[in-house]
Amino acid sequence: MTATGYFITGTDTGVGKTLIACALIHAFAQQGRRVAGMKPVAAGAIRTVEGWLNEDVARLRAAANVMAPLSLINPYCFELPVAPHLAAQQAGVEIDLDVVARAYGELAAHSEIVIVEGVGGFCVPLNRNQDSADLAVRLALPVILVVGLRLGCLNHALLTAQAIRARGLVLAGWIASRIDPAMALADQNREALAARIGAPLLGDVAHNAVLMPHTIAVQLDLSKLA
Repeated sequence: MTATGYFITGTDTGVGKTLIACALIHAFAQQGRRVAGMKPVAAGAIRTVEGWLNEDVARLRAAANVMAPLSLINPYCFELPVAPHLAAQQAGVEIDLDVVARAYGELAAHSEIVIVEGVGGFCVPLNRNQDSADLAVRLALPVILVVGLRLGCLNHALLTAQAIRARGLVLAGWIASRIDPAMALADQNREALAARIGAPLLGDVAHNAVLMPHTIAVQLDLSKLA
C-alpha cells in the first residue's frame, strides 16, 4: 500500500490546526480511505496509563480510522505547555527527526493517507539546530497551511508560504480559519490572500466554539489539492 501524507502547519499557534487536521481526516475517511493522524511533537500533557497524553493528540487519534500505538502517533510528548525545544530540554530529551520519520513510515505502511500536524507555526525550533520546517522536509510531505484570519494574517500567511517554498516543499493548499469573529473586512482579507498566496483555498471555516471536525469535513474541497 502506497500512502500519501500531508503536513498541516499554521500561521501561528492557536489558529485551529488540530480542528482542521481532524476535519481533513474525516474528509478523506468519507471517501473510503484509510487515514491515520500524527502529531510528532506535542507540549502540554497529562499522565495516563499509556504515558503522557496531549489533548490534540487524543483528538487526532479519535478522528482516525487507522488505529496505532500512541508511540507512533506522537513520538515526543512533554508535560510543560511551552515551546517544544524548551519542553524537551526540561525533560532531558533531544528531539530526533529520524525517530519521527520511522514512526511516520510505520503509520504510512498501514494507511492510505497520513495527516501530520506540526507544532506551533512553520519554523518553531525543535532542537538546537532543527525546526518544524526541517521536519516537514525530512518527511517530504506537501503542506496545507491553516491561516488564522485576524489582523496581521496577510503578512503571516504570505511569509509562511514563502518559507514553505524556500524549503523546496509544495504548498498544496490553504484553509481560512476565522478565529476572530470581530475581524473587520475578513472577506476582503481572505480574497487578498487568495489572489497572492499561489495555492488553492480548500475551505473557509467559520468561528464557532461548538464546531466539530465532521461538520467541517463536508465544507472542505479536497479536489483542489495541488
